[in-house]
Amino acid sequence: MLDVIRRFIQDHDLFSLESDSILVAVSGGLDSVVLLHVLHRLGVQLAVAHCHFGLRGDDADADEQFVRKLAKQYDVPYFAEFFQTKEFAEQEGISTQMAARLLRYRWFEQVRQREGLRYVATAHHQRDAAETMLLNLTHGTGLAGLHGIRAKNGHVVRPLLGVGRDDLHDYLVENRLIWREDDSNDSPVYQRNLLRHEVLPVLREINPNLDHTMALTAERVGGAEEIVRQYVADTAAQARRDESEITYLDTRVLQRTAATALVLHELLRPFGFSYPMVKDIVAAFGAEPGRRFDSPTHRLVKDREQLVITPRSLQKFGTVQISAGQEVLKIDGLHLRLNLHEAAGLEIPRGKAVAALDADKLKFPLTVRPWQEGDWFMPIGLKGKKKLSDFLIDQKVPLNLKSQVQVLVSGDGKIAWVIGFRPDERFRVSEETARVLTVQRM
Repeated sequence: MLDVIRRFIQDHDLFSLESDSILVAVSGGLDSVVLLHVLHRLGVQLAVAHCHFGLRGDDADADEQFVRKLAKQYDVPYFAEFFQTKEFAEQEGISTQMAARLLRYRWFEQVRQREGLRYVATAHHQRDAAETMLLNLTHGTGLAGLHGIRAKNGHVVRPLLGVGRDDLHDYLVENRLIWREDDSNDSPVYQRNLLRHEVLPVLREINPNLDHTMALTAERVGGAEEIVRQYVADTAAQARRDESEITYLDTRVLQRTAATALVLHELLRPFGFSYPMVKDIVAAFGAEPGRRFDSPTHRLVKDREQLVITPRSLQKFGTVQISAGQEVLKIDGLHLRLNLHEAAGLEIPRGKAVAALDADKLKFPLTVRPWQEGDWFMPIGLKGKKKLSDFLIDQKVPLNLKSQVQVLVSGDGKIAWVIGFRPDERFRVSEETARVLTVQRM
């Protein structure tokens, strides 16, 4: 088995046996005891990490003492942490198992970085991977869930994924290793244990080589996932545009993709949209603009030939005044820089992010506020009044972005600039202008 594990480490480029230092997660159970022994025999530079989750009373205390002695026996550095797992689970509103997982991996990474170690090794093996795949499939999953546990994920490596649980047991007996059994592994309270003791034995009657078969399937699914990831990345390069906190997706590009819902779900996964909701979004591609979809964190609006995604926490701006001589206005999500110039010889700046205004026609204090129904202005170049609501429609501003549009208002109540869009004709810089106020959105 030693040769099998050595080859697995090399084939999957997990780490260098000769030069990399490894923090080994050791619970005291069979799997982690074998992992520590194997890596020691392979000549790897090791340190041991043990988590005490405060869940099993005296048994957990005994586990910690056992692992401490084990580290001393191997003459390697030893690190232990005592967690208040139940309190953390209640605070975060998650299960005890999830809390333990978050706490241990966060702490492993802290120790790894602090001690200058290269990787963290855990003792997951083929049976663990099979259980994870089936659990994910039971709960509903995409390709990422079907490949189960990765052999290498960032700084976490799993050298035992190429061997089965029976192989580990045989190795332990052959080398007369001592370990501690965790009674919670038999508790039917945990879904994984129910799967382990009730479901998988039936599947192994159908296929005695189930763990190995599922490992091969996971490898193939992982390869398919890489192909999909590259396809999604290529699609995103054509369809996606990001501006500050706003993301735009071109539906024309998306409609040309194979398996549009699958591709769009991968693009929208970071925004919290579920696959069933993504199917509804795809069905709305041909609908009228304005269809809205909400995830726990984001809002998506179908706007003509694009999808517009914004954070649901994007706040409306209040009313803020700018005094005469003030050079900077900086509030959440808005940063304006104001500069007063002599008009003679000034090259008027162009672009939607800047307005050049006749300073002597402005009345201070200026006001920055959200636009309101009933607002009107005289867009520069149009020679007439226009309701701001109509102007935003003409500018094709998506529904979920209209509430973020702000206006710069002169002290006499006239809108001088629809920020990011168009100045007002009444404040245009002309040949008679003596001083110019430039207002730039940073």
